This record gives sequence, C-alpha cells and structure tokens, in this order.
Amino acid sequence: MDELIGQLAAKAGIDEAVAEKTIGIILGFLRSEGPSDKVQALIDKILGAEAVIAASNNSGGLARLMGGGLMALGTKLMGLGLGMGEIQSVARELFKFGRDKIGADQMGEIIAGTPGLSQFA
Repeated sequence: MDELIGQLAAKAGIDEAVAEKTIGIILGFLRSEGPSDKVQALIDKILGAEAVIAASNNSGGLARLMGGGLMALGTKLMGLGLGMGEIQSVARELFKFGRDKIGADQMGEIIAGTPGLSQFA
C-alpha cells in the first residue's frame, strides 16, 4: 500500500495522507458499484487495502445523502481538495497499478463494468 500511496502522491502532486484517503474512497466505490468478484480480486492483491477502505468509509450518513454513483465519488474526492485534473491523474495511476496486480483484462472488466468509470481510464 505504501508503494501505491507514494506513486499516487508523486504523480498527482498531492499529500500522501490525501492519496491514502483517495485510494480508500475509490476502492470503496469500485466495491459498491463495480463487478464485485473482479473488484474483490483487486482488493485482495493490494496489501492493506481493506484497512484503507474502512478508514475512508467514515462519512456513511453524508454519503447516503449525496446518493451514490460517480457523482458521489466526485463529491467525496473534491471534499479532499482534489480538482478534476488531480482526480483523473490519481484514477489513471490507480488503474495502472491495478493492471500490474491483476492483469489488463481483469482491470478492463472492472472499468467497463463500473458505470461512468471509462472516462477516467
């Protein structure tokens, strides 16, 4: 996880604490919106992913008020101070990392199977 956090922080030019929260939020989003078996395979390959997801999931009530889907994801990430360019940079780097962990085909299925995600791939 530290490797991924460092990569995302460096590529997007953001603080490592923000990168860690961002990873947790995005993985949590993928878990709830994407193809569950494929997403779980990815999460299982990233040491420490479950803890990061759990730590980022502390805004349950607010998240429910915002609804779900890509708009809620964007709202959460912007709430961390990220702009659209940073969000796209983080997403691309996270997907690249995912391809390295589970392969391009499986990562492609996650992206294709998650509504609205292909614009960030």
